Formats: sequence, structure tokens, C-alpha cells
Amino acid sequence: MKINRTTERSIQIMQLIAKSGEGLEMDEICEKLSIPRTSCYDILVTLVHMGMLEVNTGIKRSYKIGINAYRIGMSYTNNRNISEIIAPALKELSKELQKTCFFGVLEGNKIVYISKCEPENPIITTATIGTKNPVYNTSLGKAILSTMSEDKIRSIAGEIDFKPVTRFTLTDADALVENIKLSKKRGFALDERELEEHMECVGVPIFDEKRECIGAVSASSLYRKDEDYIALGEIIKKRGLEISKSLGFMP
Repeated sequence: MKINRTTERSIQIMQLIAKSGEGLEMDEICEKLSIPRTSCYDILVTLVHMGMLEVNTGIKRSYKIGINAYRIGMSYTNNRNISEIIAPALKELSKELQKTCFFGVLEGNKIVYISKCEPENPIITTATIGTKNPVYNTSLGKAILSTMSEDKIRSIAGEIDFKPVTRFTLTDADALVENIKLSKKRGFALDERELEEHMECVGVPIFDEKRECIGAVSASSLYRKDEDYIALGEIIKKRGLEISKSLGFMP
């Protein structure tokens, strides 16, 4: 198979610039990729002309990713099933944390489990693909609620029949609202043995390219008194942001 060198260099340039964040000058690009200045200049001019790159004209010209590159990326994302994108990340997260990980979406006032990934030695959880659970006592549900206004949360809570599934379950709308306020502050939600008394779960919201919450990702495991669930939440919050970015979300 013959590789076109100019095309290859064009893609390498765009990948390099995409990683830079602040943009790169031509000299930096030539140095990092060992491309002759004349060749690099011709490629940059063409990519700018096609809208794949943008030029910042300051003291020195620097290059950033252009709007057409963004549109192409969004087209790729929009034409893929969300679960197909999230599944590999969920598998990686499960392996990293050695916990059962889920992706779920909101349906009315319940959570529907769309994807599930287990580590090599899985624990037993009652949730399976297609299972529905209440929004008020799951980390997935509370993570999604944390992206909403208080009025919206109370509207959803008004349709909930709060039941004390365990001795830790939230049992009224006011308690749920206060819990969600804490989830918003932290950037992640906890199911503190509220659905199953032997299980503790941490969840984070997932966003798309429109900055809309499309669901949530969680990690579940047997409750351990010595486990730092706040630290676990920080890890999942970081991984959740990475998943959102893969869906086109721009913070």
C-alpha cells in the first residue's frame, strides 16, 4: 500500500496542533515533525484555505484547528451510536477501578441501564442491561439530576413515590434536593447504600457536543468502610469528562 506523503504530513500537522491547545507556529511544527519549511508552508496554506486550520495573527503567526475540522469530527460522532463510543471507555474504567461500571439514561423519573462492564472478578449486582431503577436512590440518577435546575428537580421529585428501600434511602423531595446540591458542588453523585445496602456507587453526568447531559456513568462495588469514595469520585469525574470530550463536549 502506497502512502501519500503530503496527506500523511497534513494529518500529522493537524494532530500536533490539536494537542497543543494554544496553537503552534510554523517553526515549531517543522521542528517537531522534521518537515522542510517549504513543504510545511504549502500544507498550512492549503489547510487554512479549506477551513481545517485557523491562523492567529499576532507578533508571529500561529495555527489552530479550524471550524471545518470540528464539523467533520461532529459528523463522525453524530453518525455513531453513543453506546458504541462509551462501551470501550466503560470497559477501560472497569478494568482500572476493578468495579462494575454502568452507563444509564433518564426515562421519566427512572434510570435505564444501557451499558454494563464488569472486571475480571465481578461482584453480583441486581442491575442488568435494560433494568430500570428509581432516579432518587441511584448515583446515575442523582448525577443526571445534578445538571438540572432546582425547579426541574422538584418537578421530577413530585412524580416520585419515595420508598425507603434501605435504611439509607432518601425519603422526600427536600432531602433529595439537598443531596443534589452537594452532588453539584462535588461534580459527582453518591449512592450511599441507598438502593442496595451492601453496595456503594459513584456516578458522573456525561455531556454531548451541545453541552447537554445525555446520561451518566457510574462505578459500583461492595461497600467497604475503609474505602475513600470521595477520592473515587474525583477519579470518575475526570474519566467522565474524557468520555464527554469523546462525544464532542467542549468545557
